[in-house]
Amino acid sequence: MESAASEILIDGAPFFRLYKDGRIKRLSGTENVPPGLDPKTNVESKDLLYSQEIAQSVRIYVPGTVVTSAQKLPLLVYFHGGGFCIESAFSPTYHNYLNALVAEAKIVAVSVNYRRSPEHPLPAAYDDSWTALKWVASHYVGTGPEQWLNHYVDFENVYLSGDSAGANISHHLAVKITNEKLDGMNLVGIILTHPFFWGKEPVGDEVKKPAIRAKMDGIWRLAYPTTSGSDDPWINPIDDQSFGRFLGCKRVLVCVAEKDVMRHRGWYYCEKLKNSEWGGEVEMIEAQGDDHVFHLNKPNCPNAVAMLKKVAEFINQVTKQRRASGRQSKL
Repeated sequence: MESAASEILIDGAPFFRLYKDGRIKRLSGTENVPPGLDPKTNVESKDLLYSQEIAQSVRIYVPGTVVTSAQKLPLLVYFHGGGFCIESAFSPTYHNYLNALVAEAKIVAVSVNYRRSPEHPLPAAYDDSWTALKWVASHYVGTGPEQWLNHYVDFENVYLSGDSAGANISHHLAVKITNEKLDGMNLVGIILTHPFFWGKEPVGDEVKKPAIRAKMDGIWRLAYPTTSGSDDPWINPIDDQSFGRFLGCKRVLVCVAEKDVMRHRGWYYCEKLKNSEWGGEVEMIEAQGDDHVFHLNKPNCPNAVAMLKKVAEFINQVTKQRRASGRQSKL
């Protein structure tokens, strides 16, 4: 008989395997790359500790044109995906994506690393992300510990974004900003890419995929062992009676992929948001023929290039309006 050390409890291949003794073996998202100047995009990055207590850092990105710009730039705070269990802000996947997005959109980006399950079960990732966001906001008067944020960021023009689990985090932080009155930044919008939302009752074609639904339930319980289940508001905020009421922004962009099992949740999110008390503007785009986080796995494919340009356009819409009215913040 196999020992507990070798018996698999959850087989999440090709991403991870969880063994009965509590050990996790990550099969992807384990490689890290250093920050620095990216010769392809002329984007520069650096890592900074945002919390000594939990020993977690952010990676900050600035475009090469920032030193010649007369205007402060929009800020994107990004939360990586990976089911709360794999990947990091320092993986080549996210490093390359944010280099490309920062170059395309001409923005400053802060990519947040957070503690992962199962070693640090939820709500650790939510708590860490909030701590990081507060650290970023502490720079709004220009006296924070990081000069790039002090000098180059327009804190009146801030966006949150993430893919999969990171999109889930972005939604919840947009609510938390309203409930806890985070000073120092004006949250203009959120960009949710292939968001990891779920629920007990199937939505759309989910009813045809019981095996995948069971796997999704298992991943959620791995990430949050004390959860109440798949209708826990952390994973299913859409069916909460107060959904949309406290969302702390007026612009939302949701990106889904045709072959992604979570596609229907993205559409459901938009539908419910439009019919809620929120009162903002929501946009939706769907990539035909592609699957979950295709833009990270195939960054040069036509759909990924189009989505990158759409995200950049979404972020820069307010910037263009402010420049037209002469209200853009200057360096």
